[in-house]
Parts: sequence; structure tokens; C-alpha cells
Amino acid sequence: MTHPYEPPCTLTSAMVTEIARIAEVVGEQSALFGAQALRLRRVHRVRTIHGSLAIEGNTLSEAQITAILEGKRVIGPEREVREAKNAIQVYERLEHWQPDALDDLLAAHAVLMAGLAADAGKLRSGGVGVVSGERVVHMAPPAKRVPELMRQLFGWMARTEVHPLIVGSLFHYELEFIHPFSDGNGRMGRLWQTLILSRWSSLFVDLPVESLIHARQGDYYDALAEGNRRGDAEPFVALMLEVVSQALHTDQVTDQVTDQVTDQVTDQVTDQVTDQVTDQVTDQVAALLRAIGEGERTAADLLSALGLSHRPTFRENYLDPALAAGLIERTQPDTPRSPTQKYRLTARGRRWLAKEEQA
Repeated sequence: MTHPYEPPCTLTSAMVTEIARIAEVVGEQSALFGAQALRLRRVHRVRTIHGSLAIEGNTLSEAQITAILEGKRVIGPEREVREAKNAIQVYERLEHWQPDALDDLLAAHAVLMAGLAADAGKLRSGGVGVVSGERVVHMAPPAKRVPELMRQLFGWMARTEVHPLIVGSLFHYELEFIHPFSDGNGRMGRLWQTLILSRWSSLFVDLPVESLIHARQGDYYDALAEGNRRGDAEPFVALMLEVVSQALHTDQVTDQVTDQVTDQVTDQVTDQVTDQVTDQVTDQVAALLRAIGEGERTAADLLSALGLSHRPTFRENYLDPALAAGLIERTQPDTPRSPTQKYRLTARGRRWLAKEEQA
């Protein structure tokens, strides 16, 4: 007798604890968020789209995506502007799609990749792989297996009783493994995880989980690779639970600093509010910003300038917080592990440094 398909994932006690914590925060925030929803939705939607596209190498800023959302003309690479317009349309239609319907996934892909891929809305017919720099980190299953693998995946999702936090992460992982499309797989995986979570709680319709994945995209790709190596999605699911938890706590901060922002949030006001938050940086992040200055520095340069030798400490206390706060950015965002990767201040980081120098 053939057993129904189950995605490989070891459920740990740490995951169970994290799910309980997230569920508690979701319950607390749902009522609070209801009053703020109209005011925050636009801010969150922009961050969500910007984060998901930036992971794929799109260089448009949050301000440019905001302008596109408002129907304004934006000067930028034609393909990147098209990517942003398509993503806006996709997220606007999110509530109309069912998470366990393959036809809806294909319809969403057709919108997301319209004008970008000749086979938008269709499963791939050729081989694909995931490349990091010049290295192939994952070869997807042959195209002839994709329809059956997708049928199994959606069949599992329709019958599973696993918590939606696990379902969303597992579906995301499996979609990246199968790579059912010739292009747009990462964006679709993140979109569908958001869709699955939004059916559990409307809080996730616009919660910018994607922007936090962008800030930790090195960990994101590492977790995918480690899951593939083990044949177990546990590293990826654990990371996604951590990211969701972080997004919820970030949202609490956003609620506090946007109490006085009206429904018609302008880019200027949003920047001012964000600056008030990023002004309060840790001593470690402040030291990192000073070390980068106006140039571009490698991680090795920064370790030397800061007098550090322990890379995990550097990443945890200096680099990751600065990336998450939008104070610095990678010069090669699409290849975060590149040996030639460098870091530079964003416009926000430069404003912070200028303010400190004037103080």
C-alpha cells in the first residue's frame, strides 16, 4: 500500500515552543492591529514587496516602490519596474486565492511573471538549478517529475492537520526544492507562505516577513542548502519560525512609532518615523557604521577595523542588526556569500552618520 506523501521534517521541541510563543503574540496583536490596519497596510505592503524583490537582486528602493504603488512614473531598469508592478498586483489579489489550489498558484505565477517569462503561469518544461555565485547549490528534479511532485505537495496540504506555521514553511521549502517554474520560484515560495499564514490570521496579510528574510538572506539560503543536504526541512522551518517571530516583534515597534501617522502616509513622514527608530542604534552598530564610512568594505576589512576576530559575534551583534535596520546593504545582494561581497551605508545609514558627526 502506498503511503500518502509527507514532506520530510523533524519537529523539534524548540519548534513547538516557538509556535506557542508566536500564537500568543498573534492573539495579543490581532485586536491592536485592527485599529492600525489601514494606516499600516501601505507601509507593510511596500516593505513586503521590496524585501521579496530585493532577495532576487531587484535594486528599486522602498520609495520607488511606493511611487509605483501610487501610480507614479519611476525611472529605473524596465525589468525591475515590471517586477514591482507585477508584485503589487499579486499581493492585491492575495485574498482571492486558495492555498491548497494548484490552479491558483499557477494563476498567481502568471500575474507575477507577466512580461518577464515566456511560460508565466505554467510549470517548467526544462531543467533548472539554483546558483550562488559561480557554484550550483541545487539541481531541481527533472521537468517530467514536476507535475506529480506538485500534485503530491498540494494533496498533502489539503489533508494535513499540522499547524499553519509549519505548513507555510514546509510548503515554501518544498516549492524551492521542486522549483516548478523556470523563473520566479523564490518569490512564489514567499508569497504562498504569506498566503497560508494569512488564512490562519489576517495579521499576516501585510506583515513584512519578506523584508526580514531579505535582511537574513544569507541564513535563508544556508538553511535551504542544509535542508537539502540532510534531506530534512528542519533547518529551514526553524529559521522561518524565527523570522516570523521577529516580524511580529518588529511590528510592535512599528505600531508604537506610527500612532501619529495618518492613513495618507507620505514617503517623507515614513522616512522621518523610521529615522527616529534607527537613531537608537547599539554601540556595536554605531561602531560598524563609522568603520564603513563613505566607502565599501569587506567583512574582513570590518573585522580588522573593529578589532574583532570572532565572526559569529561580528555577524550577530554588528552586521545582522545593521542590515535588519536598513542602515547598511550588500553590494552584491543576489549573491550574499560571494567572496568579493562588500558592505556600504544606505541613505538611512548616511543620514545617521551625518547626524552623529554634527552632534
